Amino acid sequence: MHRPIDESGHGAGDGAGRGPVPPPYRPHPVPPVDSGGRSAPGDGVPDPGRVDPRVLGALLARHGWRRRGGAAGRYGRWTPPGSGPGGGTSLLVPDTLAFPDCEDLIGEALTALARSGTPSAREVLTGLAVPSDEIRWWREVPTGPAGTVPWPVQEQLRSAARKILLAGALAVRGRAGYHGSRHRAAAQAALEPVVVGTDPGGRALTAFLPVPPGRPVAVRLYHALHAAREAVDYQRATGGMDAFDSAVEAGVSRELTEGLVALVRGTEGARVALAWAPAAGVPEGCAAWPEPVEFSPGDLPALREASARYLTDEPSVPVRVTGAVVRMRRSGPRGEGRVRLRVLGGADVGHVRVTLDEEAYRTAGHAHLVGLPIRVVGRLESRGGFRRLTGASGVVPVQVDEAERDRLMKSLHENLDFLEEACEPEEER
Repeated sequence: MHRPIDESGHGAGDGAGRGPVPPPYRPHPVPPVDSGGRSAPGDGVPDPGRVDPRVLGALLARHGWRRRGGAAGRYGRWTPPGSGPGGGTSLLVPDTLAFPDCEDLIGEALTALARSGTPSAREVLTGLAVPSDEIRWWREVPTGPAGTVPWPVQEQLRSAARKILLAGALAVRGRAGYHGSRHRAAAQAALEPVVVGTDPGGRALTAFLPVPPGRPVAVRLYHALHAAREAVDYQRATGGMDAFDSAVEAGVSRELTEGLVALVRGTEGARVALAWAPAAGVPEGCAAWPEPVEFSPGDLPALREASARYLTDEPSVPVRVTGAVVRMRRSGPRGEGRVRLRVLGGADVGHVRVTLDEEAYRTAGHAHLVGLPIRVVGRLESRGGFRRLTGASGVVPVQVDEAERDRLMKSLHENLDFLEEACEPEEER
């Protein structure tokens, strides 16, 4: 990965052989130009008057462009990745906005980027249009005959990246060794603005997290990945798992360790790197140019042990849940039965299952028939992903407004067979 340059606009690639940021799945179309040869604002290219030349220079350096000279303090000439000192497209980018022709130079540079066939040019324009933090994954895997990675191996990378992003979004909602189904809907919603791009060879993948709302996820992953790396090093050196316990506060969880296992498994090594949006600055408590966090196959035993430890050690949670009854079953006309609730409040999960005694089961059935939710006190068990409520007591109907009651009654009429499944085996989930 190429590091961003400092505010003066000077910098060069890191020479590590790491490629530029891959293009998004849906590339931006080449924008039309106005009669003066410049890109027309609003056609996928930022307005030159709103572009900070220092941000443009930082993005060019990050994506592999090299500064080949220029008048110090006035402008720099940038060439794309892989071009020699005298060949290829070049951009003339001012260092500041202090001179009368700066906006014209920026407009010409943006037009050249829009017309360029260099993949990184699109990423620079994307970074200018939507300031985003970037998270990059690399996997060292064998390539196929054409120099590309087979599709199943590419899908493994995408799946691992999704797991790691979701782990970061879950950690923003709360710290836990095992999240299960808690906060999952909110975490998935937080990732909706994320744009993902892949390397043409299939060995790398980049996620662009707009700032806002994606920065909290990027910051949490920054701390969590480094904490996971340190915990693995401690376990490999001492055999102890204590560092994984303290790493939970930094955002490490079963979800993250499972994502890292998926990332590393079947490779010779993998790494994850973050780069901050130049327009938004560096988050407090984070390095300006974070080094990639690397993991190897030798780290897999520690990661797997930590994953199992988080699963078994996460305690149950006392809750008072309000929910609508969506399913009821029991083995006979009397005795205890099992109820499934769609959670309306009291727990950060979508549904829970609960076993009720005969009287509480009857109360739940009556409440459902008249379109009322119930309230129940118990403990949300981690086994099964925090979907089961144990020790249930205090089951009472809850009054709701007319609109909510009408909606619940409509749901009842659409699902009249909710009491007719007692003879069918219930799916555990």
